[in-house]
Amino acid sequence: MRPATHTPADDLSIGALSRATGVNVETIRYYEKIGLLPEPPRTEGGQRRYDGAAVRRLRFIRHARDLGFSVDAIRDLLAMAADPAASCSGADAIARAHLKDIERRIAQLEALRDEIARMLDHCGNGTIAECRVIEVLADHGQCLHEDHRAPA
Repeated sequence: MRPATHTPADDLSIGALSRATGVNVETIRYYEKIGLLPEPPRTEGGQRRYDGAAVRRLRFIRHARDLGFSVDAIRDLLAMAADPAASCSGADAIARAHLKDIERRIAQLEALRDEIARMLDHCGNGTIAECRVIEVLADHGQCLHEDHRAPA
């Protein structure tokens, strides 16, 4: 049995690439514009044509975006992925920094949740004139969350 070879007929249109990867057409064009996805060859009629490498690259990008990696981090990770023999320490460092940022954001969100829960715990369900939520939002001094305290 002969190995399959690539032919231009195997290439995908941008719509087919979108369906194959779950990335919408406008986002694909954006990724091309910013250089995450190389601009593909075009047909004589100007239609973009994507090969299997583009499908794999776009799936990588989508998975990284789904995990919250920034475009810059993805750009760096793609550059690293192009050299399979290189050390993975750079990729590990990017992932560790991203994890640290996620943990920081989780801590911030937990503090926000606690502050809003405190406001609601003191809510008497009365009138706006007595509303603890409105009162605390209007007076930063009553807010216990450090990022929301008014400067002294």
